This record gives sequence, structure tokens and C-alpha cells, in this order.
Amino acid sequence: MKKLLSLTLAVVFLHAGVGTPRAARAQSAQPTLRAPDEMLTLPAAVEIALRTNPLTRATDSGRQLADAQLAEARTGRMPQVQVSESVSRGNNPVFVFGTLLEQGRFGPENFNFDALNNPGALTNVRTGVTLRLPVFDQRRTETRVSQALVTLEQSDAQAEQVRQQIRFEVLKSYYGLLLARARKAVADEAVRTAEADVRRIRDMFEEGVIVHSDLLSVEVQLSEFRQQVIQAQGEIVTTEAALNTALGLPVDTPQRVSGELTERQFEVAERGELLRLALERRPEYRRAALAVTSAQKQVRGARGESLPRVDSFASFGWSGRTPVTGSTDYTVGASVTYDLFDAGRKARLAQASAAEGVADAAREQLANQVRFEVVRAHQQFVTARERLEVANRATGQALEALRIVQDRYREGLTTITEMLRAETSLDRARTNLLAARYDTYVGYAGLLLATGTLTDVKPFVS
Repeated sequence: MKKLLSLTLAVVFLHAGVGTPRAARAQSAQPTLRAPDEMLTLPAAVEIALRTNPLTRATDSGRQLADAQLAEARTGRMPQVQVSESVSRGNNPVFVFGTLLEQGRFGPENFNFDALNNPGALTNVRTGVTLRLPVFDQRRTETRVSQALVTLEQSDAQAEQVRQQIRFEVLKSYYGLLLARARKAVADEAVRTAEADVRRIRDMFEEGVIVHSDLLSVEVQLSEFRQQVIQAQGEIVTTEAALNTALGLPVDTPQRVSGELTERQFEVAERGELLRLALERRPEYRRAALAVTSAQKQVRGARGESLPRVDSFASFGWSGRTPVTGSTDYTVGASVTYDLFDAGRKARLAQASAAEGVADAAREQLANQVRFEVVRAHQQFVTARERLEVANRATGQALEALRIVQDRYREGLTTITEMLRAETSLDRARTNLLAARYDTYVGYAGLLLATGTLTDVKPFVS
């Protein structure tokens, strides 16, 4: 019968985040409470999203996992202590002879040849404590710790990437809701204008000044504008749900957002500076560079397998007929182990080198992708800014054209068709102006995201 109890003792220094109680973490993830009638500002929306969005909680868990992996890797440098206890009984001559020596009970009477050759059964209770301390483990612990530190940095970069993406989604949906409400306001105004036209044209028709077709035309246009109101109302519901999704709230949560889609000037650096900044600040590219570093650490670790392993050890024990009696002994020493032949060592080194090549190629490919995304985001922003200038001019021109046509129609110098066309053009110009303003906001946010600098929303509210 043999009973073995193994206990590993290690001194572990954990990151402060790992030891955070689950209840405390859950409490910190609760959304910022607001009164139902309180206006939602953009900074408040971003703050809520960073607290409640599930992606944030996922990255927090990833950070805690990386902390735990680092703590585990560092235990490779710690001593290992084992406590063992065994109970043995037998009459094997060698066992009995050695056990008597081990228990400190060997005497002259034990030199009797009959006792040596045919001893009686003997019980031995052995308790031992063994300590092993790696002095040099072929860089295995060093490699694991280095890679764990890289993983920790990668998790931080991943968290930053998620935070910037959340800010972008909140910006996009926040101003999308403002855009939808502004479009509804434009549609409501168009309906009011069309209703006034219908009343005026109906009076003129009843007076016999105009034909029935003119009245029918303005009534058709009124119906079209009312359809735009219905569509705009649906867009409000959809964009509000999108905002709630970005905030990590139920989709039917009512929101009262503050602000308007006013024109704002955004300063943008030259394209070359944007490209340089992106390769310096993009979290994805930083993670790819860290992946190369991790692969290099793995190559160094694989080469360390060709070095000897050095360990020190110490043991203390006592043996007797019972667990509380007997003779004590100790042993201390060191060992050096060298693998003269390891068929898989060369293959493992080749795998590590190949993994480094893959990581380096992935980083280069990502660099090209980042450059493309910066160029695309920059061009989208420039295009939106130029469209905004055109839309401003077009809105002014459409407003003036409608005034002229209305005057001419009242004087009987033009047809109802031309007046309706002018009203439709003004409605379209105002809608295009709102869309251009929205695209400018989103385009600038996209450019900040592409360069890895969407760290706050101050440019949009200051």
C-alpha cells in the first residue's frame, strides 16, 4: 500500500487587476444612470458605451487572462516543494537490510546469516520533503515569461482598438440619429409648405383662376412629402436602435440626444503625415509587431534547448515503524542534464523560425492594409468636405430659385409644374446638405480611426 501526497508551493506576484473580486468588476461595469428626461450628450454616450458594451467586457476578460498567464509563467523560477509519505512492508532481504539501516536500528545481531538470508517481515513508514529549484532550465521559463509579457501588451492594444471602434460606432449612430431627426424636420417643413400650396391652389381653382390639374399636381406632391415624413420617422426608430446597440443598452431605450448637425471645420494633416501616424498609433499594427517579437522569443527559446539544464535539490526525511518514530536523514545536491540526442529539436527550431516569418509577413501585409485604409478614409473625408461646399451653394440657389418661381407663378408667368419642381429641388438640396454634413462628421471620425488617434471625442464637441 502506498500513499503519495504532492503539494506545489510558489510565490506569485499577480497584477492588481487579476485579484479584483468579481462582484467589484461587475459593479464597475454598470452603466451610468441618467434621469429619463436628461439629454444625452456625445461624451456621455461614449462613456456609457465604454462601460456597457459587451466588447469592452470581453477585452477586460482578455486582459485578466493575460495577467494570469504571466503569473503562471513566472512560477517557473520558483522552487517546487513535495511532501511524500509511504508505507511499505516485506521480508525481502535487501529491503529488510536497507530498512534497518534507514531506521537506525541495525545492530550486531543483524549480521546473523539466518537473519540476513531469511529475515522476518518488516514495516517501514517513510516521510519525506523534497525541494527542487531550477537554476537554468534551457531558457524555457525566460521564453514563457517574455511571450506572456508580449501577450499582455497585445491585450492592451486589443483593448485600445476596441475602445476606438466603440467611439466610432457611437459617433456614427449618434450623429445618425441627429441626421434622421433633421431629415424629418425638413420633411415636416416640406409638408407644411405643400399644405399651404394646396390651400392656396384650391382657392384659386374654386375661383376659376386655374385648372383642376394644377390642384391635382400639388396634392400629389403633398402625398410624396408625407411619405418622406413616414420614411424619416422610420429612420429615427432605426438609428435610435443603432445608438442603443452601440451603447450596450436595450434597443427600445428612449434617447433624447442633444446637439445639431451644424457645420464644423476639422483640421487634417497631410497624407504623408497621416500614413506615418497610422503605422505608429494603430493598435492592430502594434499587435502585429508584437506578434513578430513573440515569434522571435520563441526562436530564442527553441535554440536554448541545445543548452544544458541545471537544477538544485534538497531532501529531508525520516523512516520508522510508525509515522512519529524513526531516524532522520537529508540529501542536498545539484544536477546537470544535457540531451546528447533529441530528434525533434531541429524540427522545433524550424517551426519557430517559420512562425517568425509568417508573423513578419502578416505585419507587412497589415502595414499595406493600414496605408490603404488611411488613403481611403482621407479621400472619403475630402470628398465629403467638397460635397458640403457644393451642397451649401446648391441649397442657397434652390431657395432663391423657389422664391423667383413662386413670384412668377403668382403673376401667372409660369406653370405649376415649374413651381413644384422648384420646391422638390429645395427639399432635395436641404436633404443633401444634411447628408453632406453627416458624411463630414463620420468621414473625419473614420480618418481618426484609420490613423489610430480616435482617443476621445473632443474635436466633435469643442
